[in-house]
Amino acid sequence: MRSLRLLQGMVLVCILLIPLLIFLFLRGFGKNEYDLPIYFENGVDNPFQECPSTDSGQHFIPEFSFLNQNGESLGRAEMEGKITIVDFFFTSCPSICPLMSKEMERVNDMFRDEPKIQIMSISIDPEYDTLEILKEYAEKHNAIPGKWHFLSGPKEETYQLAKCGFVLPTLDGNGVPDDFVHSDKFVLIDEMGRIRGYYSGTDREAVDLLMLETKVLLHGKN
Repeated sequence: MRSLRLLQGMVLVCILLIPLLIFLFLRGFGKNEYDLPIYFENGVDNPFQECPSTDSGQHFIPEFSFLNQNGESLGRAEMEGKITIVDFFFTSCPSICPLMSKEMERVNDMFRDEPKIQIMSISIDPEYDTLEILKEYAEKHNAIPGKWHFLSGPKEETYQLAKCGFVLPTLDGNGVPDDFVHSDKFVLIDEMGRIRGYYSGTDREAVDLLMLETKVLLHGKN
């Protein structure tokens, strides 16, 4: 009988401890931080001297200002204080761009009601991608006005920005769609203009990760 009472007492203590253990677990779990990297904290390698020389230190997106599909001027200044997702594309692209734009539609829709998040898709064929063509392309992909901007600027400046600002490979096709070379990456930029992630815009799971890590930045858990 005594052993039975002792066993019952131990069971009761265990039952009473369960809520406390759950509380301690959740409190400890809640303090975990998502480790989101900061790219190029010691500067960007420039072995072929394609980019302007800069002092070593944290790399930030440089100044630029292009026109969007509505003829509005946007660039580095409008990135300040916002989370920006950037890709490089061109509307006549016969290969990866259509899939990238379809995936970016999901990002556009996910953050439709979040004013601190914006998207910039920058054309690498500005001679063909007039504002009218960009506007038509934006409507085709259900771009939310003020959320998803399709930008076009001077060609030389655009390629310099892609290679030296966003650190992405880009090669001019000189008007031949099949000869253009550009990255399939979506680039996540934080409110300070630092690169926080690269994600394949042709891979649905990678884009899912982009959306997750964008939320991490948005809620300050990085």
